[in-house]
Amino acid sequence: MKRFFVAVWLLLIFSGIIYIFWYTDWRYSLPTPVPKQYHVINTGQYIDLGNKLAIAPNKPVFIHFFNPTCPCSRFNVPMFISLAKKYGDKVSFAVVVLSKSKYSVKDIQDKFGLDIPVAFDSSLAAACGVYSTPQAVLLNADHQLYYRGNYNKTRYCTDPRTNYAQMAIDMLLNKVTHPVFDRYALRAYGCQLPVCTKY
Repeated sequence: MKRFFVAVWLLLIFSGIIYIFWYTDWRYSLPTPVPKQYHVINTGQYIDLGNKLAIAPNKPVFIHFFNPTCPCSRFNVPMFISLAKKYGDKVSFAVVVLSKSKYSVKDIQDKFGLDIPVAFDSSLAAACGVYSTPQAVLLNADHQLYYRGNYNKTRYCTDPRTNYAQMAIDMLLNKVTHPVFDRYALRAYGCQLPVCTKY
C-alpha cells in the first residue's frame, strides 16, 4: 500500500512538472496583447534617437530591446550577438534595456560580450512602437523605421528559415525598399512592458 501511495505521489509531481512546462510554452506562443494606449509607428517613419544612443552617423541602426528578467529576451542573446559580430562593420548595434531591476551599462555589455552602446530609456521603446521584449528594430541610415519585429518564429531562434531580423538587415543592405514579412515576424511575442508578464 505504501508503494502505491509513493507511485501516485510521484505521478502527481511528474504531471505537475509537465503541466508547468506546457503552460509556460503555450503562454509565450501567444501574441503579446497590444496595450490600450498604443501609438502605432509606421514603417518609413523617422525615429528621433536624440543623443540617447552613442552611435556612428550615416549608418543603419539595429536596436535590441531587451529585458534581462524576461525569459524570451534571454533566448535571443546568442542571436543578437551573432548579428552584431556578422554585420557590425555595416550597421550600428545598440541595446535598450527595459527593466525595473538595477543593471549597469557594464553588466549588459558583459552579458553580451560586446562593447556597444546601452541605454536605459523606455521612451525609445515608445518612439519605435515597441511594447514587448525581445524586439528588434532596424532603422535605415536616415533613421527611418525599416523593420520592427521578432528575431525568429521560434522562441529559441533555431529556425534558419525564419531569421527575420537577419533577413531585414540583408534586405536593407541590398536596398530592398519595401520588405515583406509574414505575420510571425511583425506581431509581438514575449514579455509585455513595463514588467515581465504576459498579461
